[in-house]
Formats: sequence, structure tokens, C-alpha cells
Amino acid sequence: MRLVFFGAPGVGKGTQAQRLAAQERIPQVSTGEILRESVKQGTALGLQAKGFMESGKLVPDDVVIGLAREKLTGQECSRGYILDGFPRTVAQAEALDRVFQETGSPGLDHVVSFDVPNDQIIRRLSGRRSCPTCQTVYHIDHDPPKLEGRCDKCGGALVQRVDDKPETVESRLKVFDQQTSPLVAYYQKRGLLRRVDSTGDINEVYRRLLKVLGLAGV
Repeated sequence: MRLVFFGAPGVGKGTQAQRLAAQERIPQVSTGEILRESVKQGTALGLQAKGFMESGKLVPDDVVIGLAREKLTGQECSRGYILDGFPRTVAQAEALDRVFQETGSPGLDHVVSFDVPNDQIIRRLSGRRSCPTCQTVYHIDHDPPKLEGRCDKCGGALVQRVDDKPETVESRLKVFDQQTSPLVAYYQKRGLLRRVDSTGDINEVYRRLLKVLGLAGV
């Protein structure tokens, strides 16, 4: 089974991808993992990517697609894979389709969109609190510290990261919506899009995911 998972920050797609990958015994593949692996192996494309990363620049699409091509056509992905958060744009999706055509590889079976209302995402992410000393992360709603504002493990003062502030989360969501709305339409037109309500309990979300994919649970 060859899948793409995408969704806004905080929808829990990474958790669901990890769980499904373990059940189906297929790799969970992210662009970050592909980049780190290629740099570590010192491949030609990996060295190109390293140059951009070390200079603080975004790795161009053609390099990312080339790395994805190497990964997805390798033995590890022969039984299937879950692409986690990639492609992010229509241009990347079109390039990925060309990879399938040029290599004779089977195309995607499903593209899963994990949907959560923006106000809930903002609450999920802005409720995080972290300890700068021991890196423990809490949530004011469903995993609060025993003493408000203090870490259970080391007693350090908890802080809210800049990335987790409501205004920052809202800005990230706007960017995500702008990027992915065309991508949703792209895959919907091809009959590949599957939507999963990602609100509520993690186990319930997983059951919904299995249902849309036509899979049995464990």
C-alpha cells in the first residue's frame, strides 16, 4: 500500500502514520528523514542537499524529488510506504507523478487528509508547555503538571515556545491552507483523496483511518 498523509500542524498525522506503518510493516517516509539519510550516506544528491542545508537555504524541489525517487524505488519501499507530509504543493505532486511514470513504479493508492478545525488545532498547540531544563513537554488540558507552571521531573519553570503561541500557530495554519487547498483539489480530481476526522481520541481516529483505507485493525 502506497500512501500520502497530510494535514495541518497538530492534527496528529505523524502519530497515525507511525502506528499504521508498524501494523502494515511498511516504512514511514518524511522529507526530513530522506534528507538526513542521504547526507549521512554521502550520496551525490545528499551532498547537494547538505550544501543548501548548511547555508541555511531551503533544499530545492528538484533535489528533494530526486531523493524521494531514490528512496521510493529502493528495496525498503517495495511493499509500500507512507509519505508523511510530502508532497506539500501541486508542483511537488506533479513531479512525484512523473517519477512513477518514468520508473514504471505503481502510483499512489490513497492520499489521506487528516482534518481538525483550526480553533481546535490552535488550542492543541498553544496549550503546550515545555521545560527548558529537561525538555519534558506538558499540555495544560490533557497532560498538565502536578504544580501549575512547574516541571514534575526537575521543578523547572515551564515556558510556552514561540512556535506554540496562538498568533504563531494561526499564521502557520494560514500558510498551510494556502499551500494545500490546491493539493486537495489535485488529488480529489484523481479520485485518491480520503478524509479522516482527526478530532477526539487517538484510538478512535485510528479506527476511522483503517475504515477509509479498507483495513482491519489489530
